Amino acid sequence: MELAILERLDALRAQRQPVAHISAIEGGEDRLLCPGEPAEPELASALAEAFRTGKSRVSEDGAHFINVYMPPVRIVVIGAVHISQALAGLAKIAGFDLTIIDPRTAFATPERFGDVNLIAEWPDDALKLHRLDAYTALVVLTHDPKIDDTPLKMALETGCFYIGALGSRKTHAKRVERLMRDGVSGEALATISAPVGLDIGGVTPQEIAVSILAEIIASLRKKPQ
Repeated sequence: MELAILERLDALRAQRQPVAHISAIEGGEDRLLCPGEPAEPELASALAEAFRTGKSRVSEDGAHFINVYMPPVRIVVIGAVHISQALAGLAKIAGFDLTIIDPRTAFATPERFGDVNLIAEWPDDALKLHRLDAYTALVVLTHDPKIDDTPLKMALETGCFYIGALGSRKTHAKRVERLMRDGVSGEALATISAPVGLDIGGVTPQEIAVSILAEIIASLRKKPQ
């Protein structure tokens, strides 16, 4: 790999940008392509699938190898509650980085969460350093508008691939009213999954955590319509 390509690849990965290294199998120039950049028809389908799945592959014509580099997917949970405890263990098994943010120090304790990345700060402050992006899933679980509403707005603004919020339909309707008064569009609010998680009839915190993780994975891996 040429030095200029390697330097650009390192820079893109540091910025959490997905990128593919395209190399000709029978020789030729290497290059980098990011999602949305133009590609030849013989590359386009395999390139799109590589970005969707995060798996490298050979192009459909067999002439190029596509080595894809994806940012590690992160899950940010607002609320150090029982569901968060279960979700932290499941996320680790599934290979996702997970961070829990909760300013309530009685809940956000190492005794309850062990080695989980736990931040006992207001989300407004914590997310200035731990920024949301298109490869982050946000899950809000506190039922407290003072804690939940700001990260929801930030997630919508930054384009998180998944945004889920705990609460009944009645609770979510009130949440939508508040956020619309705060300038968030109805179209953006419609992308929030609420009640959070797939409808599997989960009742316990563990079952609800399973439904949340399943919905996150489905959102991450779904094929474009």
